[in-house]
Amino acid sequence: MIIVTGATGQLGSQIVARLLERVPAETVGVSVRDVTKAAALAERGVRVRAGDFTDPATLRHAFEGASQVLVISAAIRGAGAVAANIAAIDAACAAGARRVLYTSHQAAAKDSLFSPQLTHAQTEEHLTLRGVPFTALRNGFYTSTLGHYIGAALETGRLAAPQDGPVSWTAHADLAEVAAVALAGDAGLDGVTAPLTAPEMLDFEAVAGILSNLTGRAVARVVVDDEEWKATAIDRGMPPQAADFTLGMFRAARRGEFAVTDPTLETVIGRPAVPARAVLETMTAAVR
Repeated sequence: MIIVTGATGQLGSQIVARLLERVPAETVGVSVRDVTKAAALAERGVRVRAGDFTDPATLRHAFEGASQVLVISAAIRGAGAVAANIAAIDAACAAGARRVLYTSHQAAAKDSLFSPQLTHAQTEEHLTLRGVPFTALRNGFYTSTLGHYIGAALETGRLAAPQDGPVSWTAHADLAEVAAVALAGDAGLDGVTAPLTAPEMLDFEAVAGILSNLTGRAVARVVVDDEEWKATAIDRGMPPQAADFTLGMFRAARRGEFAVTDPTLETVIGRPAVPARAVLETMTAAVR
């Protein structure tokens, strides 16, 4: 049985949807924290069981009979994320899974300036040391992240944020399809994958230009000093830790950590990747 964790989340739900296009529902199981949110999957014949990375005992039941387990990285910040991911990987191995997959990131590295990459690097290292066949899906930076900035930019005409750098923004839909292909057959994605990215890189200056073009209203890119941005964000209600977390993304971007593209994603899915412009078009339509 193929087990997918986090199957009611933004990425996980799309992975399961694409997977069910390829394999029978009775061969798929999901591990979710709230089984009521997966009722529609249960109705389709998917095995739904409760599992929580922070309560490893629940994973024994959730992963029972697993041939493969896809561990979607825990939505936790800080050291707890590594422990949670490791607990899920260990539970998958204990359940007898012949292969473990993990949603990592294109910039996973122990020296990254963006804290999630440290989590991914440590998790990948643990996965490697387990000695089981594995795939670490090094996903591109989600294009949906831009949604946090679109509303204010369209309202004020200013895309105000710290200095950034080029990012190979990649759609959830494409990454979900890669994961589904990897689970359903032989995609040749063994070990740590190449960066799974769209082919185009955009910085916030380019994003502002696309927003201007899509809306017919000028949106200017305004670079804000790091500490000034942080102070303003906190004044507006953002917790200091969240502000530091976000600053890490900008600092990593301007160091070039996300300025990487690779053809692997398009090769696996057999079509062009969804361009960032198409995702931005949907976002702007939603907020206008």
